[in-house]
Amino acid sequence: MYITGEMVREVEQKYGKPDELACAYEMEEREFDMVRRSQKHGRAHDVTLFIIDAARIVVIRKPMYPPGAYRAPSGGIEPGEPFEKGALREAHEETGLLVALAEYIVRARVKFTLGEAVIDWTSHVLAARVVGGKLEPIDTHEIVEARFATVDELTGSIRSALLASGSTGLRYRAELSDQVLARLAERNLIPNLGSTNQPPPIATS
Repeated sequence: MYITGEMVREVEQKYGKPDELACAYEMEEREFDMVRRSQKHGRAHDVTLFIIDAARIVVIRKPMYPPGAYRAPSGGIEPGEPFEKGALREAHEETGLLVALAEYIVRARVKFTLGEAVIDWTSHVLAARVVGGKLEPIDTHEIVEARFATVDELTGSIRSALLASGSTGLRYRAELSDQVLARLAERNLIPNLGSTNQPPPIATS
């Protein structure tokens, strides 16, 4: 893993210390192998951005996602690349937008398992705001659509589509989104979710 402790401390100093989450998901072989293939150079992380613009949040859809399934954009920092530079690059590639990082919201430490095999993974989740660009993916091989979604969509139809997909990875994304949205509402960065939309616990087994 090439996001170093020093890099994380620098991000925390600039954007605040995040809430820590720990969770675990048992995967089927196909998805587990997909995560393995993403571990070029020993990568074991993603940076996920909740890009907020006028109470809407940017979401992306990949080619293999079922209809209605979207999630926050994310990607990996390249070896030797500064954290902030890599996060902004990924945001632009996946959405076409120029963004500014705002707050470090969540650090989720995840165990993806397949029987006895384990992949330890970390998702660094930050809030960001739009400062320019056009909402249109640059990397059209990886991303087929980017759009704005309302909080009601994220907690309703989009969440339902992610969970109904049968994908463990998309279930993780749905449950991570639950946790992040709750924290964004607490910080008054998005409208309050209301008592009926409080997030269930993220998976721990």
